[in-house]
Amino acid sequence: MEYVPAKHLLHRSRSTEWFGTDHTMNIYRGCCHGCLYCDSRSDCYQVGEFDQVRAKADALRILRDDLARKVRPAFICTGAMSDPYNPFEEELQLTRHALELVDAYDCGVAIATKSDLIVRDMDILASIQSHSPVICKLTVTTADDDLAAKIEPHAPPPSRRLAALEKLSGAGLFAGVLLMPVLPFLEDSDQGVLAVVESAANAGAKFIYPALGVTMRPGQREYFLDSLERAFPGQGLKARYLRQYGDRYQCASPRARALWKVFTDACRQRGILYDMRSIIRAATLGYGDRQLTFFD
Repeated sequence: MEYVPAKHLLHRSRSTEWFGTDHTMNIYRGCCHGCLYCDSRSDCYQVGEFDQVRAKADALRILRDDLARKVRPAFICTGAMSDPYNPFEEELQLTRHALELVDAYDCGVAIATKSDLIVRDMDILASIQSHSPVICKLTVTTADDDLAAKIEPHAPPPSRRLAALEKLSGAGLFAGVLLMPVLPFLEDSDQGVLAVVESAANAGAKFIYPALGVTMRPGQREYFLDSLERAFPGQGLKARYLRQYGDRYQCASPRARALWKVFTDACRQRGILYDMRSIIRAATLGYGDRQLTFFD
């Protein structure tokens, strides 16, 4: 494991719109899940050799000091730039020990991951949830393990993530699904989206938050389109994406409007939240004046 220097682990967010969190935290840099579409590959983030996972040097001491300086408890997002449950975490346990510090300083946490390793830390997450909000977000872009193996080749398959979701929900943790991205021309069928909703509902998901399309930025765009050609030879996906989107960043599925109706109808039928403000309210209910700060 290579270690990279860091001055701080906690960074204040510009807003609390993303699941109500007011700080971000990344213990690791880079990711080895190999997802073809990952926005974190974009040039603007300046993460060289993105597929190599590196850890922040002296991360736990830095995090402790950052937490100790907080006037009021933070609500911390982790997993936005690199998965906190990459394969190296099983041995290093940096995420687990970071959560212990989050717990000790009465902070909340919202975790995004594609790994079922998160279930290892259910004990700490339950302890945090006893005093502060916890949101467990399992990314599931398709319920089809075979398709996922092509677009997320080194991540645990969706079936394992959904099994992890069932364990988290069964333990009383506030857990759900990030249905993002939904890749145009590959994952944006009614059947594909409904399969994720049904699987998530059966696993006890409290919410599903969608993005019915994909993003493409310089650096990430080139990698994504070239990777599509290798993963799906002969289908002409690169040319199709370029015709449809050119150099746009936000690339909604051509079926986004119809998919939204199919998706929201299914969520309402299964009692699953899908609106961000509703998700935040449900996750923060019962935590006093914290709720007010999340909507500032």
